[in-house]
Amino acid sequence: MSIEVRQLRKNFGDFKAVDNVSLSIKSGELTALLGPSGSGKTTLLRLIAGLEQSDSGSILFNDEDISDRHVSERGVGFVFQHYALFKHMTVAENVGFGLSVKPKKFRPSNAEIQKKVQKLLELVQLDWTADRYPSQLSGGQRQRIALARALAVEPKVLLLDEPFGALDAKVRAELRRWLRRLHDEIHVTSVFVTHDQEEALEVADRIVVMNKGRVEQDGTPEQVYDHPANPFVYEFLGTVNLFHARVRDGDQLVQPSSADLPAEAAQLEQPGLAYVRPHEIDVLHAKEEDAIAARLDLITVVGPTVRLELQSQQADQIIHVELDKTRFKQLGLSVGQHTWLKPRYSRVFLGEGI
Repeated sequence: MSIEVRQLRKNFGDFKAVDNVSLSIKSGELTALLGPSGSGKTTLLRLIAGLEQSDSGSILFNDEDISDRHVSERGVGFVFQHYALFKHMTVAENVGFGLSVKPKKFRPSNAEIQKKVQKLLELVQLDWTADRYPSQLSGGQRQRIALARALAVEPKVLLLDEPFGALDAKVRAELRRWLRRLHDEIHVTSVFVTHDQEEALEVADRIVVMNKGRVEQDGTPEQVYDHPANPFVYEFLGTVNLFHARVRDGDQLVQPSSADLPAEAAQLEQPGLAYVRPHEIDVLHAKEEDAIAARLDLITVVGPTVRLELQSQQADQIIHVELDKTRFKQLGLSVGQHTWLKPRYSRVFLGEGI
């Protein structure tokens, strides 16, 4: 089931929750709506589901306009962040609920419902919990049961609103991998909302980055991470260092963001800001051309990664660098040491911040 959104708008009073959004989602794709709080991602998901009505624009499933259809007529399965399981029902009753309340002429027999529930519980690897109640399950197990319940009605589209947001980091990581494997098995067109960049990059086939009700970038995880469309996407996807950049004849000079520029810089045609991720900076013991002098102020070891905070000697700026442990030990770095930094790669946005 393909999904197409055309020039969709939704306001709450003066607040533009979704502002002229258009996008296409291919059949069988797992798409992440990624953005900060208030970016419009959840409102867009609810508009697709039919839980909210748009002010203008249209939504198409398989090229058929379903904008005016009630949520019950759209064939969507919805998974909420906080599970929304019925506490007084067993796991099996929860999973089969959507089937048991269908109109009589469409309702399967009790035996058929039981068979389908058993199959779905096996799919989410929780068939042994059928007679338990939600209160007897862990958070991760409840979320898998909520997903099984959404799949029971054989939705054309599966929508998930921050499905792992209420879980701890370890369980969240396990469920991300599980959801990816499950999607590869069932191939239901799925859209999930998240503000977790790592979650989107790890799980999704495509990422739609949203901000202030608009789409900032739409592409594969590799495209979005390796080629951010603008400064917002660059900064939202993780820690980034900003440097002054001056470009002339295709060559660029990168300097700390508050450094005094040489007099001839005024003659350089295109000023901008260079965006450099922490792992894209080399640490040097000796000065090289265009290297930045810095003092090491903080060393933080996080598993196999070592994170450094350095104070630029040319400007009042903290520079973040990431190294693997092997490289860190080879360099023999210590707090207070003076060293040199050189970006291996930078992306310059002309005119930004100047």
